[in-house]
Amino acid sequence: MSTVFTSDLHSVQRFRQGKVRDIYAVDDEHLLIVATDRLSAFDVVLPTPIPDKGRVLTTMSNFWFARTATLVPNHLTTRHLEEALTREEVAQVRDRAVIVRRITPLPVEAIVRGYISGSAWAEYQQQGTVCGMQLPAGLRESERLQEPIFTPSTKAPEGEHDLNISFEDMVHVLGGRRGLAEQVRDTSLQVYREAVDYALTRGIIIADTKFEFGLLDNQLYLIDEVLTPDSSRFWPLQGYAAGHGQPSFDKQYVRDYLTDTGWNKRPPAPELPPHVVEQTTRKYQEALHLLTGAV
Repeated sequence: MSTVFTSDLHSVQRFRQGKVRDIYAVDDEHLLIVATDRLSAFDVVLPTPIPDKGRVLTTMSNFWFARTATLVPNHLTTRHLEEALTREEVAQVRDRAVIVRRITPLPVEAIVRGYISGSAWAEYQQQGTVCGMQLPAGLRESERLQEPIFTPSTKAPEGEHDLNISFEDMVHVLGGRRGLAEQVRDTSLQVYREAVDYALTRGIIIADTKFEFGLLDNQLYLIDEVLTPDSSRFWPLQGYAAGHGQPSFDKQYVRDYLTDTGWNKRPPAPELPPHVVEQTTRKYQEALHLLTGAV
């Protein structure tokens, strides 16, 4: 398996480097996004790459973008890497890079939760709420909610933590555009429900997920990545039972390891040992195979 921690492309101009993606400008209307093998946990980029991760995320995102295209347009194009890169550069980023429309991202993250877990479970235990929303009493850890809930957050700079915000706060962040906020919320819930129903037929529970959206000519687009182990909490359907934490196909395995080390969740992050790296790669690959049939 090839490993790419940082891409090195000279045929296109570097536009921005995110936590796990390298972004290049192809022209005034298109960007080239490379999904590297960097891993971010607790909003900090880890020094240890996860081999094959970028290919898995790109393949899975492309699958979901195609499956949800009738629900919301997305940033993918039909342009080939060979149109922008040299042969050697294509070989470097093949299967982990796509050329997309240049779309202005919205300054919020659209989070949908269908099950109560993680930070949501911790808040519920203390206050009976999730992101400030009152939920029924008596819920158990990992229990499926009667209806999925929409809990937006800010998009924090690298090294800082995203902050949960209310829907009204989201309207304010979007410049008072309530109609746009409602469209983001309703689209997020619709895409999540579609994905959950499909994933259950493939033996995976999507407990929660994060979407990102952008605007082009006042049209809402789904962008970035979608329904991957980096942006979602995936559980195996087999053996699922509410009342405790669940085994996962996502980077929760890495989060648990880091928490056990006593790391304070601030840079610099510790190196990951080989067994954690290998197991994480296997989890990503297994999720891809179960959901899409790809290997």
